[in-house]
Amino acid sequence: MNHLKSREPGPGAAHSTLPGTLSEPLRAELIAFRRDLHMHPELGNQEFRTTAAVKARLEAAGLRPRVLPGGTGLVCDIGTRVPGRGMLALRADLDALPIPDVKTVPYRSTEPNRAHACGHDVHTTTVLGAGLVLAELDRQGRLPGAVRLLFQPAEEVLPGGAADAVEAGVLDGVGRIVAVHCDPKVDAGRIGLRVGPITSACDRLEITLDGPGGHTARPHLTTDLVTAAARVAVDVPAVLARRVDARSGLSVTWGRIESGHAPNVIPQHAALSGTVRCLDLPTWREAPDLVHAAVDEIATLHRAKSTVDYVRGVPPVVNDAGVAELLHDAMAARRGADAVEDTEQSLGGEDFSWYLEHVPGAMARLGVRVPGDTRVRDLHAGDFDVDERAIAVGVELFTAAALLDGMPGR
Repeated sequence: MNHLKSREPGPGAAHSTLPGTLSEPLRAELIAFRRDLHMHPELGNQEFRTTAAVKARLEAAGLRPRVLPGGTGLVCDIGTRVPGRGMLALRADLDALPIPDVKTVPYRSTEPNRAHACGHDVHTTTVLGAGLVLAELDRQGRLPGAVRLLFQPAEEVLPGGAADAVEAGVLDGVGRIVAVHCDPKVDAGRIGLRVGPITSACDRLEITLDGPGGHTARPHLTTDLVTAAARVAVDVPAVLARRVDARSGLSVTWGRIESGHAPNVIPQHAALSGTVRCLDLPTWREAPDLVHAAVDEIATLHRAKSTVDYVRGVPPVVNDAGVAELLHDAMAARRGADAVEDTEQSLGGEDFSWYLEHVPGAMARLGVRVPGDTRVRDLHAGDFDVDERAIAVGVELFTAAALLDGMPGR
């Protein structure tokens, strides 16, 4: 359950006492930086230009970023470690999507069939901006602890670049981790937050069915593979719905079914592709065995040989109560507690969840809708865009979280 809206702000949440707001020149610079990224989107594990741009700006601020082993993504530490206390990590993702940008704006993508249609350019810019502000506070002796900036590649590539980043040691010395994700259903100037699961697990499913094939006049003498594929598509989700707690939200949704070439020939091969999503960790851990069993049962009933390729994606992002409270108090310090709204659990997947297998953390939904705009914009759509005032909101949220996290009592 989400208990954030009714709680009083925690220690240090007074708006007037926290430094770290943006100057107008930096605000303008960050908007220009985001637009440059938006014009030059790069796919997962190919974010070389993006990595170089972030690295150059951090180095210009006197920081020492380190590129990750794969050549894309980087980490950068700011401040002085407090003995016995892990750093707070601020995470951004760098990659774009393989879809065309159909907007008519000066900063439209210059790369064919590439677009920042999920807001990763905004995520990157907010963490960069927070790093620049925190570096200045550190030079002034006003940063109470160490902070790690984490710019991660390949969030959109299952099972996600976060798993590779963890293997590369990005969480060494980290005690807690936070992130934001753009939300076109929330107004700029606000964030959505909840305790517990905020995204869902998402895996990929590839099924092949095989049989001897034959003439459509004699289906009783062979395996009617098209019917078998149709029954797998319909019956597997129905069977699974009766084998798990309905509250787990386990669902199989198909995106592709292919079989056959001629109207009077029963084919020898069929293929189905889809996704498996669920709302909780225990069911996600059981899902591969459950899906395999359901597919085998339905296929066997129709005399088809089945092969299941179950590709692990990501578990749900489960917000830690204490870290969610930190984000709540940070936003309350900057914009007031009314700027934090309850949010529902999304059925989308996010590889930020891999970090939470190792350290507590929380993700907030960063409002990017122009207040009063009634147009329906969605993530992963070619016309996706943001109210760029959200960049300053994200920066100030992160800087406030870093300052509060270093205070006694946290």
